[in-house]
Amino acid sequence: MASAVEAKLAELGLTLPDVVPPLASYQPAVQSGVYVYTSGQLPMVDGKLSVTGKVGAEVTPDEAKELAKTCALNALAAVKSVAGDLDRIKRVVKVVGFVASAGDFTGQPAVINGASELLGAVLGDKGVHARSAVGVAVLPLDAPVEVEVQVELTGA
Repeated sequence: MASAVEAKLAELGLTLPDVVPPLASYQPAVQSGVYVYTSGQLPMVDGKLSVTGKVGAEVTPDEAKELAKTCALNALAAVKSVAGDLDRIKRVVKVVGFVASAGDFTGQPAVINGASELLGAVLGDKGVHARSAVGVAVLPLDAPVEVEVQVELTGA
């Protein structure tokens, strides 16, 4: 039986993806006490990046916002891989988003809204979080966006 969170994803026309395998020497997510910390999640779909490049150059801000949403979905999959059930999410504590930015691009917060808005749509008040949106020169695999999430879980 699907969790309430996965049912909400389905209602929004979304499916929780498989966990993206690590690209290097790390785990997709780790649990410490009641917290789960995800590694940075790229906008991978079926093992590939559909778009590469800098936001504000090869990638539009609207495309990047959609990619941030994909990153958040991948982060939820990583959380589930250690928590077992997304209904255990008590709240999203923090989201950190990185945007590979053209030199004059300053719209990083609007891009990372893709992740924040998805978490809010799926988790309601539990999805409200603190956040950083950071512009960087380049990301792994020339990804336009990377998102990491920290969540607090309810008891077992």
